[in-house]
Amino acid sequence: LVRMQFLQILSRKPGSLEVLFQIPFCQKQFPYTCLSTSACVYSKKKKGNSYDQVDQEKYKNLVHSVTSYKTSAQTPETILEEDNLLYGPPAKHTPPIKAGTRTPKNWVPLINPSKRIVPVSSDSNVPMKIALQRTKMPSVTRILQQTLSPQQVFYLERWKQKMIEELGKEGFEEYTKNLFLQGELFHSALESIFLSEETAARDQGEDDVVAGYLSSVEHVLEDISEVKALESGVHHETLQYLGLVDCVAKYRGRLCVIDWKTSEKPKPLLQNTYDNPLQVAAYIGAINHDANYDFQVRCGLVVVAYKDGSPAHPHFMDPDLCSQYWNKWLLRLEEYMHKS
Repeated sequence: LVRMQFLQILSRKPGSLEVLFQIPFCQKQFPYTCLSTSACVYSKKKKGNSYDQVDQEKYKNLVHSVTSYKTSAQTPETILEEDNLLYGPPAKHTPPIKAGTRTPKNWVPLINPSKRIVPVSSDSNVPMKIALQRTKMPSVTRILQQTLSPQQVFYLERWKQKMIEELGKEGFEEYTKNLFLQGELFHSALESIFLSEETAARDQGEDDVVAGYLSSVEHVLEDISEVKALESGVHHETLQYLGLVDCVAKYRGRLCVIDWKTSEKPKPLLQNTYDNPLQVAAYIGAINHDANYDFQVRCGLVVVAYKDGSPAHPHFMDPDLCSQYWNKWLLRLEEYMHKS
């Protein structure tokens, strides 16, 4: 017998089995065989909502920064973070050369090798407080302000304009005035604490203004001892610049130049403090080359205190880190001298 064999393509549906088509594939004599294949076709699942797959936690901060613009004062650092988050870094911006990659032309060591250290005497418990000499020498603060990078100038100016839009020109002036006043009162209160003076601030009711800042630094004060200088003027005899040091004391057993800062925003990292480490390094170098001080300093400490009483962030600078910032300071000093 000549039999016609077929390849049957079957379709399975619920409750039935149908033959879609048959294809003849052989017309020779051989034992009867039948090849059947079946394919199960099911209805497609209902498409889910694509928004369910979005990481809501990831974008929560972005949404909050956009919707809560008017709820908190903007600062240069928050504006920079917001720009980077929304747009990324500027496409045509050329990153500036890192100061650490360059060597100062007029290099002076941070530690003074020729300075004679006088042994500590028993009557040297009173912290030094040398008046700042008003000369033609530039101050550390002025040098840093005059050598800001274009990027820093841009963000500071934009922050200023936004604040003026929100507060008005007079309101912004009052805002900055209050910030400086709070900083001065905070420093005075700390000086009173170190000198064991219990009146000063309280007599004028100023403790309410700085209460949050003092509460913020309470845990840092426990690690400070042997205060050697408070609000004391320093000048670098070789490099010819001057400044006013907040405090020189031991922090956890290591002598440091301590710089007290106030902030409304958290600054958990040293890099969040911008030029403050350069300022500390400049003061360390000045003390070490100032004949008025019979000691040398190798470490630094930047303490950021918060008005709401949140624990302050103490940023310790070891000798290696101080040396790095000292080199950066020397470059800024050279830039200032070149502009002058």
